[in-house]
Amino acid sequence: MKIVEQIKQPIAYEMELFEQKFQLSMSSKVALLNRITHYIVNRKGKQMRPMFVFLVAKMVSNGEIRERTYRGASVIELIHTATLVHDDVVDDSNRRRGFFSVNALWKNKIAVLIGDYLLSKGLLLSIDNNDFDLLKIISIAVREMSEGELLQIEKARKLDITEAIYYEIIRQKTATLIAACCSLGAASVKPDSKHVEDMRRFGELIGMAFQIKDDLFDYGESEIGKPTGIDIKEQKMTLPLIYVLNQASKSDKNWIINSIKNHNKDATRVKEVIAFVKANGGLDYSINKMKQFQEEALQILKTYSVSDYRNSLELMVNYVIDRKK
Repeated sequence: MKIVEQIKQPIAYEMELFEQKFQLSMSSKVALLNRITHYIVNRKGKQMRPMFVFLVAKMVSNGEIRERTYRGASVIELIHTATLVHDDVVDDSNRRRGFFSVNALWKNKIAVLIGDYLLSKGLLLSIDNNDFDLLKIISIAVREMSEGELLQIEKARKLDITEAIYYEIIRQKTATLIAACCSLGAASVKPDSKHVEDMRRFGELIGMAFQIKDDLFDYGESEIGKPTGIDIKEQKMTLPLIYVLNQASKSDKNWIINSIKNHNKDATRVKEVIAFVKANGGLDYSINKMKQFQEEALQILKTYSVSDYRNSLELMVNYVIDRKK
């Protein structure tokens, strides 16, 4: 059995029901809108976000689940999908998960309007049901994701990222959304409890480990997830590079920065930078950091009694750093 299927097993029924509810939450009287949202729904990925919501909700409530949990999962998906549709416009990207992006098929104007529509549907789903605490969790995540993206753009211009700033960028860009899924799962069944903050922290730690793993793919031998060296070509400062830059001599540091700023399209030069990072312990350091985040996340889970839901979340934590793409 595939690992993702194994993780999903204890919440298979909820996930099926969620898909039906999620489709309903997108519906509109405009035929064009329905055609596009139908296209989006049918090209979903592994659905990690709703899985976090349901697994956490069931773990903290000993298997109980509420209508509010389904609404929370739908709101996260609606608002997250809105940000992805907008991202593809911003990045001028024609593909999303191997399929054509909305902007590739319907052009930018429609894609931006679809993103706005999904955002408003998410907001209204919460407001109509007085789920203001859940809406607050998601709204904070969206604000932080925007701030993280802008912080990264600002720092990429100067290439002056410290390790602390890197963690802040990935916490906002990646970890905050997983943190929102987990705290929302807890808040949907145990509002105003200690679980809400514990699970937010748990999700944040997984998100940090997830992003470091993603950054490590850039140094892989084969094309897994994304082609090697792509971060360097895009002048993205990731942990292996930051660590090596901080350790390097002045001349090596100047050579690396010059390579990234002025020779990032030169395949040979990019390969040389990758080799330098590997030879100077950048990958080992990053793997250790990733494992520290993983371990801390597992420690939080250990404070909960053993259940199928806890087991699935442990599998999820390990899957995040063992995945091959």
